[in-house]
Parts: sequence; C-alpha cells; structure tokens
Amino acid sequence: MTPTRFEKIALGLAGLTALTIGAFILFAPHAFYASYGITLGDDASLLSELRAPGAGLAGFGLLMLLGIWRHAVLPIGMTAALTVFIAFPVGRLVGLAVDGMPSGNVIGALTVELIIAALCLAAFRRRLWRPASGLSTAQPAR
Repeated sequence: MTPTRFEKIALGLAGLTALTIGAFILFAPHAFYASYGITLGDDASLLSELRAPGAGLAGFGLLMLLGIWRHAVLPIGMTAALTVFIAFPVGRLVGLAVDGMPSGNVIGALTVELIIAALCLAAFRRRLWRPASGLSTAQPAR
C-alpha cells in the first residue's frame, strides 16, 4: 500500500504535530501548559498524569511518520492520525459545552486540530471506504 503525495503530506503534518506536542508535554510540561495560561505546581502525581499521555501522543506521532516510509505501517499511521486528530477536538468540544469557554490559545489548538482532522479525512477518504483486504463474509468463522 503505497501512500500518495497528499497522504504523505497529511501524515507528515499530523505526525510532526503529534510528536512535537507530545514530546513538549513529556519533557517540559510546565512550559507547555504555561503557553495555555495554565500554571502547574510540583505535584509529582499530576505531572506523571500529564507526561504519560504526552508520551503516548509522541508515540502516535512516530507511527504516523513511520507510515510515510514503511508502507506496511501506513494503515496504522492513518488510524493513529485519524484517532488523535478527531478525538482531541471532540474532547475539547465536550469541554467547551460542559466547562465553558477556554483560553484563546486552547481555541487556537482546537482550530489546528480540526484543520489537521479535515486534511487527514480528505487525504485518506478513498482508503476509508474501501473494504479491508482479506476480510470476507463468504466463509463462517471457526
């Protein structure tokens, strides 16, 4: 499964964004959250709870980027990109509805996430609606 140029661009943008943000949260959570106007203390449990998903986000970013060069990883990279960049805006929209209006920087992040989600959906649309290879309902499962 060779990615098209458009798919590579979408995966590259999604992967670099996820990797950069995830690494920033993992290695510099105070600075990252300060950019949103959030002050973190020195609570080791809170910092651990922030660093762990940061590492996960960085890992998903690496999978997205790997999908550009390793064609066997492309479906995993696409899935990671769509999951991250659809789930993050959904979570932010739930927060908006439940908690009220966040800072302008958080709204900016929401906008970027929606743009990347739209880019990924456009780039992967032909693959999303194609039946998965190797799956058939012709034979019953054993």
